[in-house]
Amino acid sequence: MILVTGGAGFIGANFVLDWLAHHDEPVVNLDKLTYAGNLHNLVSLRGDARHIFVQGDIGDAALVGQLLAQHRPRAVVNFAAESHVDRSIHGPEDFIQTNVVGTFRLLESVRGYWVGLDDAARAAFRLLHVSTDEVYGSLEAAAPAFTEQHRYEPNSPYSASKAASDHLVRAWHHTFGLPVLTTNCSNNYGPYHFPEKLIPLMIVNALAGKPLPVYGDGQQIRDWLYVRDHCSAICRVLEAGQLGETYNVGGWNEKPNIEIVHTICMLLDELCPRSDGQSYRAQITYVKDRPGHDRRYAIDARKIERELGWKPAETFETGIRKTVRWYLDNADWVAQVQTGAYRQWVQTQYAEAGAAA
Repeated sequence: MILVTGGAGFIGANFVLDWLAHHDEPVVNLDKLTYAGNLHNLVSLRGDARHIFVQGDIGDAALVGQLLAQHRPRAVVNFAAESHVDRSIHGPEDFIQTNVVGTFRLLESVRGYWVGLDDAARAAFRLLHVSTDEVYGSLEAAAPAFTEQHRYEPNSPYSASKAASDHLVRAWHHTFGLPVLTTNCSNNYGPYHFPEKLIPLMIVNALAGKPLPVYGDGQQIRDWLYVRDHCSAICRVLEAGQLGETYNVGGWNEKPNIEIVHTICMLLDELCPRSDGQSYRAQITYVKDRPGHDRRYAIDARKIERELGWKPAETFETGIRKTVRWYLDNADWVAQVQTGAYRQWVQTQYAEAGAAA
């Protein structure tokens, strides 16, 4: 048995689905079901006795303690986090509560459970904390990619809150001996991605005939990682990672945002052409850049390949084609997540482009 927190969100849900596709080991899935947590992501597991879903908060020590005592997991994989930079700028307190206070309370709950295990179970137990490359700050154009030794320099409320959570995890290992592992990933994309992030927003807006809002000059560079590759990396770290270590997980796909948008338009032109014969590129609209927008992220993922033998299976070309095809094939899922609250958010964030018109 493993306990997954945040397992109804984008990466967490993909992890739970992939785990149960490849393992018979059951999953207890704890998720608060905020706007980005969506049980529809897990509809294929309905009736599967290996999946036990519990709605709740990692900051609820009584609930987490109860789940640990009842189910006796051999590992905890922590995806639970507020994760959108733009939202952190507009409302940072939620990020402090979930990413900092919530992580602290989870660590304390897990520590209390872990110390009560017998010697064999205590030695086998793991807590894997899933984090982000954004804790490292922004890279200059010619600078080497982030390694695990890179200094933390977070620049947004989101990345600062994740940096704080990483430091807490490290401290609980070094002070209390808690058997932890940390992964710092690059930008994920793929199925079930909530359409406030770049790739799903471009796909959804393009198909709806809306503007495709691009911040600034569109030259912000990110390293793109297909979400199911990320899931396989987490499984590998959980299986063989060295306690107390951090592993950077990247896709070796540095690309500027505007190139991502152009690629999506090209694929949609091929797979779902506009009725007027024009390219979806005609919908691209540049909007004012967001405050403190980091210029470049890049992950050096050589450590996880060298020490654990992991590397991504997908190229960006194969992964983005699968992603666009998934959104075309799952229009019902898109409609289900686009609530009134979601539409209001997009209108506020991208008002200059009329993105929610």
